[in-house]
Amino acid sequence: MKFIDEVRIDVTAGDGGNGAVSFRREKFIPKGGPDGGDGGRGGSIWVVADRNINTLVEFRFTRHYRARNGEGGRGADCYGRGADDILLRVPVGTVVREDETGVLLADLAHDGQRALVAKGGNGGLGNLHFKTSTNRAPRQSTRGEEGEERRLHMELKVLADVGLLGMPNAGKSTFIRSISAARPKVADYPFTTLHPNLGVVRVDHDRSFVVADIPGLIEGAAEGAGLGHQFLRHLARTRLLLHIVDLAPFSPEVDPVREAHAIVEELRKYDAIDLPADPLAEKPRWLLLNKTDLIDESERAERIAGFVRDFGWTGPVYAISAISGEGCKPLVFAIMDHVDATRAAEHQEPVKLNRLAAADENVEAEVSTDALEDEEE
Repeated sequence: MKFIDEVRIDVTAGDGGNGAVSFRREKFIPKGGPDGGDGGRGGSIWVVADRNINTLVEFRFTRHYRARNGEGGRGADCYGRGADDILLRVPVGTVVREDETGVLLADLAHDGQRALVAKGGNGGLGNLHFKTSTNRAPRQSTRGEEGEERRLHMELKVLADVGLLGMPNAGKSTFIRSISAARPKVADYPFTTLHPNLGVVRVDHDRSFVVADIPGLIEGAAEGAGLGHQFLRHLARTRLLLHIVDLAPFSPEVDPVREAHAIVEELRKYDAIDLPADPLAEKPRWLLLNKTDLIDESERAERIAGFVRDFGWTGPVYAISAISGEGCKPLVFAIMDHVDATRAAEHQEPVKLNRLAAADENVEAEVSTDALEDEEE
């Protein structure tokens, strides 16, 4: 199935039905009075997160979704039937914005979460609502409201705990194959990864994390070189970035330090262009020096120390060989500990924020009360 992570669609909610003008006409009941019913509500359009869907490919074939209009009211106090709503099922992690203004409409980060993107119009009122003691035969009614119409921009940000960064052929796909059951394509040419791959790493029966492998970046990606920045959005929700560097490139002209700096610079350019709420360049990032099995053991420690020194790196460093699995096991346990700690902190933050918010509300209430007392005096 083709992987689609960004689409634009048009949605039109249904109009409300018109109210009816009608009068009761039955034998032996003279002057029965108004009995025109209300119009039905137009159908609304919702987006719903569904964990069984992995891509937005369905929306590439159908670009316009229109809900039905509500039925008009009828005589004998008959109200018009309301139209059914339309549910657009999208993958978990989909962000929905209004295309013209960029206003965020929904961030569907949990299965079953839903959001209204186009509200159906309310039905009009029939003349039975306009009856008064002085107007016993009203001929007034109201038309149904028009439904909302929008052009939506939907983009998928995959839900993963850990994201992999690196140049093409740095060994990202080999690494995710080594630590998980994912089987992305691996070959000896650049850009073998053309769409994000997810792998679940299970450390214990109740401890696991998800790794996202995105296509490799190259210098100039911000200007559209290679596959550009289009897949960096999938790292937005990650808790940790693993920067994989090929420590033993096949060509002597390739400088691993220069390539590593180029990746960091591309992250900064992406943040400057997209202005994300959680900048990628500021996320926790670990350095993984890959393909150490291709370096002689007598030179390995010196090569690693030299790279760290020239790169100016002060964060965590792990020397691994993704193809042989050397160094991967302790790395996986370290990642799991970091993810567990981050998850625990995230669960505590809302409680603290709520307490602070409550405290602020109390302060505002006290100030307002004091102000009222001063005015009364």
